[in-house]
Amino acid sequence: MKLLHTMLRVGDLQRSIDFYTQVLGMKLLRQSENAEYKYTLAFVGYGDESDHTVLELTYNWGTEKYDLGTAFGHLAIGVDDIYQTCEAIKAKGGEVYREPGPVLGGTTVIAFVRDPDGYAIELIQSH
Repeated sequence: MKLLHTMLRVGDLQRSIDFYTQVLGMKLLRQSENAEYKYTLAFVGYGDESDHTVLELTYNWGTEKYDLGTAFGHLAIGVDDIYQTCEAIKAKGGEVYREPGPVLGGTTVIAFVRDPDGYAIELIQSH
């Protein structure tokens, strides 16, 4: 078995594509539109779907905002230099709401950012 993708519902597809590609450095892998059911999908990621788990951004036409609820936690992305990554995210207008530092009770260095829809993304310093 293999984890294929995670899906997030977004309120503005282009804004989300721009965030994940321009701010977080992912690539737009494919995009499709379903006029009959009024939704558009965009798949983004750091590599081809055959080798990597990717992120599916779903835009349901006419829905600009979602209640994120309390069940979803966050996405996690490993980074080589968490301090430089956070500075680059801020320079591109991204929100770093938990600056890099050790996780409470541990030594792993983490940070948290938010995407344009408010989803949390944990950055984890790779070793």
